[in-house]
Amino acid sequence: FVTMRFTGWAVDLLCEVNPEYKKHVVFEGKVKTLYVRCNKAIYGCVMSGLLWYELFSSVLEKRGFAINPYDFCVANATIEGSQCTIGWFVDDTKISHVKAKVVTEIIATLESRFGKMAVTRGPRHAFLGMQIEYHGDGTASIHMPSYIQEAIDESGLQVNTSSPSPCSGTLLKIDPDSPALGRKRAQTFHSVVAKLIYVGTRARTDILLALGFLCSRVSAPTEQDEKKLKRLLEYLRGTKEMPLRLGADSLNHFMTWVDASFATHHDMRSHTGGVISFGWGGIICKSKKQNINTKSSTKAELIGASDYLPHTLYVKMFMEAQGYPITKAIFYQDNESAIKMERNGKASCGQRSRHIDIRYFFISDHSKSRNIDIVHCPTTDMLADFFTKPLQGSLFRKFRSVLLGHAHINTLRDHTSPETNEERVGSENTTVPPGSGLTHAASGASNGASNADTRGKYRVTNEEKTVLNAAHSVEKYP
Repeated sequence: FVTMRFTGWAVDLLCEVNPEYKKHVVFEGKVKTLYVRCNKAIYGCVMSGLLWYELFSSVLEKRGFAINPYDFCVANATIEGSQCTIGWFVDDTKISHVKAKVVTEIIATLESRFGKMAVTRGPRHAFLGMQIEYHGDGTASIHMPSYIQEAIDESGLQVNTSSPSPCSGTLLKIDPDSPALGRKRAQTFHSVVAKLIYVGTRARTDILLALGFLCSRVSAPTEQDEKKLKRLLEYLRGTKEMPLRLGADSLNHFMTWVDASFATHHDMRSHTGGVISFGWGGIICKSKKQNINTKSSTKAELIGASDYLPHTLYVKMFMEAQGYPITKAIFYQDNESAIKMERNGKASCGQRSRHIDIRYFFISDHSKSRNIDIVHCPTTDMLADFFTKPLQGSLFRKFRSVLLGHAHINTLRDHTSPETNEERVGSENTTVPPGSGLTHAASGASNGASNADTRGKYRVTNEEKTVLNAAHSVEKYP
């Protein structure tokens, strides 16, 4: 059971509701105190979530389900020869099985214990603010247009245009002379950024770089930061209906890309980016400032790989616990020196790298014990580059298509699009007038950019169609 302690005015309020409580009031020093035992879990209490989890999971275990040891909110059971999987968040539950009648039986089991449930069946579901749709080709799409619109409305900014990318090339530059926001504007800034974190980690991984920087500014935002937030919202306004599409070529092998951008922040710290994919779309995308300063790009890459490797290990162990043994896990990097040190440990360190902390070499042990292949990836194909620097133009759209699952990962080897330094950094202010879609963003980078058509409710340029159509003709990664 759960015991709660009330003090001060809360005691008077409870006694007013129920005078019987008065005889249980005590004074601890000069503080009026009342202890009560909760008959039911109360939302917001520390123990409530744990008690609910223990109750819900015990009901599933009695039904024959086994909890995945790497995600305690996923349970599996073999029913009528096929796997039934249940995933849940508090009391929002998703149940899947090849036979509808098995799902019906599980629902009946839960309703017999917890009461009537609102049930949705079919290919389309609303789950925790996400619109999820399952397609007949083995993929699923996730988009959150209403959540994005809520963030735009809450910001109070005049978001009337559409930007071609989430941020300009000066995203990481900080103007120390920019005026600080007032209290109310700062609170709104913080609230909108927090709302966008939920969108970015679930459906719009293409905004994580800009979002990561804005998160570091919420404690003391300036007018410059607010302009950067507005730029991000303008981009989301123009791509509000753009979904994240996920799929797998095989559930037995996956790929990881990790990259680091050396000394890009104002304090000369580097930035790590990483992404994991089973073929269509990125499932775990990260964009994070490194915690220490480094003396070389090689050490920055090594630290980035060390920081991101736990996500690769987690996916491998989680999938194996789900019943899908991983036979191939490839870890892509574009720095040859870092790869040698990751494969060989200190044996590959020279005079300029002997100082590197041994803890960053645990990747060499896990790459052998966990059968993870560290493979060199050309910089032009480095998908994680998307999360380390503000790309622009055709390179931005190419990587975005792959990250959001609109194009297969094999299209990374399509080098028909021009790649310039300008596309990697972009300009300070580039916006698209209302009603013109996103094609204006490519007008300086591709001849086909002005000829756009519509797929779904967002714009696709001829260049992006070339990337999409190349999925079946490009040589596959190893």
